[in-house]
Amino acid sequence: QVQLVESGGGLVQAGDSLRLSCVFSGRIVYVRHLAWFRQAPGKEREFVTAIGRWSGVILDYADSVKGRFTISRDNANDSVYLQMNNLNPEDTAVYTCAAAVRSSSDSVRNARGYDYWGQGTQVTVSS
Repeated sequence: QVQLVESGGGLVQAGDSLRLSCVFSGRIVYVRHLAWFRQAPGKEREFVTAIGRWSGVILDYADSVKGRFTISRDNANDSVYLQMNNLNPEDTAVYTCAAAVRSSSDSVRNARGYDYWGQGTQVTVSS
């Protein structure tokens, strides 16, 4: 089992920045890569970005966040971060981190490829 706990969400204005954190624990040696997803009210869950747990290689970004969001990880602190700059109201959502343990042929963008999920943290961007 792997546990993930997000923090750092909040209410900000358009153009502001936020940094989300996700601490993972448990059988973390088996984690292959980590990702952030988000879900806005009334919408389906959406992939945001993913990173290799051991390599630190950034695997992908959603087009909607490229150039504004940056994912990073800190293995010493068993954490993954999401730096979000130039936020806009369309970024309002619950942001959730996820960990992949199984080897999967699914794209890193596919939620089916992730085995463990956090509870999420709310990000609200006002105009």
